[in-house]
Amino acid sequence: RNGKLLPNAVEGLPPVVYAGQGGLLEVAVHPNFATNRLLYLTYSKAKASDPKQATTGVVRGRFENDRLTDVQPIFESASTGRGHFGSKIAFDRNGFIFITLGDRQVPPEGDLAAHPAQDLTNHHGKIVRLHDDGRVPADNPFVNRAGARPEIWSYGHRNVQGIVIHPET
Repeated sequence: RNGKLLPNAVEGLPPVVYAGQGGLLEVAVHPNFATNRLLYLTYSKAKASDPKQATTGVVRGRFENDRLTDVQPIFESASTGRGHFGSKIAFDRNGFIFITLGDRQVPPEGDLAAHPAQDLTNHHGKIVRLHDDGRVPADNPFVNRAGARPEIWSYGHRNVQGIVIHPET
């Protein structure tokens, strides 16, 4: 509640910033979990450049013998703010991972065209699409746009708290 790190809350999980709306945000299983045992977790984490600020991180690890092992970071959001971390996960039938990211409580007022959720240079109010290991797909919509974050799939959102992919379409 006071913005402190919660170290080793789950063995193998990096330190989690728990404050306001931050904490462990989502746990999702890989579509082939039965064979690869991969779990994906989103959480609020201290930024390396400014540990007093938090952002959204995504890691994946293998769930073996009731433990999370081989934990690897696959994504860190380029955003800062008070809350609205977002962080829901869905996989499509091709194995791509979609991650929702909140607007970090930037007020929707004034010139809305200038709101960070409309700015492709950050991850405020975005949905990103990645390969399951964190690589950026070559066919993402903004991969070749100068100045845009290539992992962005959709933008202009507030704080998406649900996501689902239709299994057929």
